[in-house]
Amino acid sequence: MATATKKPAPSKKGKVKLEPMNDRVVVERDESEDVTAGGIVLPDSAKDKANRGTIVAVGPGKVLDDGSRGELQVKVGDRVLFTSYAPETIELDDNEYLLMSESDILAVIE
Repeated sequence: MATATKKPAPSKKGKVKLEPMNDRVVVERDESEDVTAGGIVLPDSAKDKANRGTIVAVGPGKVLDDGSRGELQVKVGDRVLFTSYAPETIELDDNEYLLMSESDILAVIE
């Protein structure tokens, strides 16, 4: 089984990096659709925020009762579907990221 490599979330300016703790992951949310299937252009205020994105950083894993670390099932670069109520929104260098537990991820999109 491959282990997830802990990589900090990228930053355009290179000043601030996120290193999630335990079983937390950092996700960059996908952009919402600008146009409906019928061709109607949506303003920003009418768009629903997407509940899917790409993982940009992962923590080392949850500490188990025996003191070892549990391996994460996701890795950097995975496209995921997550619950809409769970993520904590973080803004770094004009980029928005989501911080959530691995358990808030519903599925990996292949």
